[in-house]
Amino acid sequence: MHEILIADDHPLFREALGRAVRRAVGEAIIHEAGDVATLMHTLEAHPDGDLLLLDLNMPGAHGFSALVSIRSAYPTVPIVMVSANDDAATVNRALALGAAGFIPKSVDADTLSTAVAKVLGGDTWVPPGLGAAPGMSEEDRDAARRLATLTPQQFRVLGLVCSGLLNKQIAYELDVSEATVKAHMTAILRKLDVYTRTQAVMLVGRLSIDPASLKAAAEDDAAG
Repeated sequence: MHEILIADDHPLFREALGRAVRRAVGEAIIHEAGDVATLMHTLEAHPDGDLLLLDLNMPGAHGFSALVSIRSAYPTVPIVMVSANDDAATVNRALALGAAGFIPKSVDADTLSTAVAKVLGGDTWVPPGLGAAPGMSEEDRDAARRLATLTPQQFRVLGLVCSGLLNKQIAYELDVSEATVKAHMTAILRKLDVYTRTQAVMLVGRLSIDPASLKAAAEDDAAG
């Protein structure tokens, strides 16, 4: 029986994806997550899933950062991006960063099921008639390579930093000590080869659909 992970912050759309999965493969074990933090915990518990349907814009997913991190930590799990943003540049960028497919949220139920079935069968699925788009810049590829070196917990911490949280708030969210968060931040800055939290946020912003939408860390490093 197939084991499928569905990550989307809208319960009704998760339900629709679940129906599409069952229509494509029959009975399936489905695990749901409404944010990236929950998804990372779910992946840790079910690292051998057959497919992950990942919303491009959900809490904790800053552009393609979640795709890059999960692709690195769980390389055997095929990932299909699901998004309302379905322009050629977005779709091609997702594929360049390791997605096995891209499903626009505007497609009908039959198309959803077809896409899921094709990816589970080992193929790639993208919207019909997709036009060519410019490739990724070397700066973007470098940002993706650095982000891929983070552990799942370091990625959680970085995601909360991108959301503007202070270390003490991150510690509360992750139920760890503030000293642990500081240790993670030291490792994150080293792996990303940056010196400040703001530089780390800017690096993540390179993989975002709209980098301006990311909140810069409000505090300086001394306060963090």
